[in-house]
Amino acid sequence: MSGPHGRVSVRRRRARPPSVFVLAMQFYQEPPQTYGAFGGFPEKPFFARRPKKRLNIVAMFMGLFVPWIIFATVFAVMSFSLHYKSAQAALSLCGLVFFAVLAIGYLVIDSMRSNGAADGVGTNWYIFIFLSGFLAWSLGITVGGANFARNLQPYYDVANLNSYPAVDPSQVKGQQLMDAGRMVFKPGSQIDLRYSMGFRNVDLYCVAPVTIGNSTKGELPPLANYDFWAVGLNCCSGESPDFHCGEFSNPRAHAGLRLMRDQLRPFFRLAVQQAEAAYNIKAMHPTFVYWLQDPTVEMMAYEEEGYKYFMLGLFSHFSMQLFFVVAAAMGFARLADF
Repeated sequence: MSGPHGRVSVRRRRARPPSVFVLAMQFYQEPPQTYGAFGGFPEKPFFARRPKKRLNIVAMFMGLFVPWIIFATVFAVMSFSLHYKSAQAALSLCGLVFFAVLAIGYLVIDSMRSNGAADGVGTNWYIFIFLSGFLAWSLGITVGGANFARNLQPYYDVANLNSYPAVDPSQVKGQQLMDAGRMVFKPGSQIDLRYSMGFRNVDLYCVAPVTIGNSTKGELPPLANYDFWAVGLNCCSGESPDFHCGEFSNPRAHAGLRLMRDQLRPFFRLAVQQAEAAYNIKAMHPTFVYWLQDPTVEMMAYEEEGYKYFMLGLFSHFSMQLFFVVAAAMGFARLADF
């Protein structure tokens, strides 16, 4: 259209304001801006899932079996015949195992220098294996030595000593059987409960002499010397002549297994001295035995007890180490989330 001055005028259309629906869509689709220099809100959702970290199976396997193998090796060396034949060789072998533990400590330092990037184990697991390996070595030394002293050393001692049959306590002196480990007394031999005695030092050390009856009259004649004494712990009153140790009531028992625990021998010797003073008897060279029917069975029981404690120790340490590994894996996974 032509205007009053001959110019063509173009009527401008007014732009329609956006509808409420469009404004709402723009509000929800575009990130809102803040009135500062920090920009808008982050586009990452608030409850975004963090990537899960996989368990280090190789490190867990090493953490379980390396300390357990250390414990089993040291436990076996300190428990069995190598320790008996050569204590120095046994300790030397345990020293070599300790150097292996120190080598794991070197791997800890090397892994810390490289921030755990040298291999797939990681610094935390190396520290765990080193500490648990040192604990396993210490436990192996301790419980292995205890098992050896309590069970297997007495077995090896008795097995390496002589066995004497038909010992007559009225004729044979204790000095004649210095190397005896097992002895079977002549038929008719028994414990003379009239001369039993007890000596108390925390525990009650009980003794009773071995004698032999008169085959014709069935009496127990006094002997000139009582050198063979049945012994036991806490199996008498200590106040009156009573003795309830070993197989004292078994009529078939007429054998003895020698006492091999040196730490007990002085207290039994004091009990014998008390009996000498109380009953006016003599014991020139007392030999202490456990009164039994079959000493060989009792000797083998020492060995069985030693092997039983060895297997129990292996199982207990494996269970404890498994618990430590699971706890460490959970702890390391939590540390990775922070």
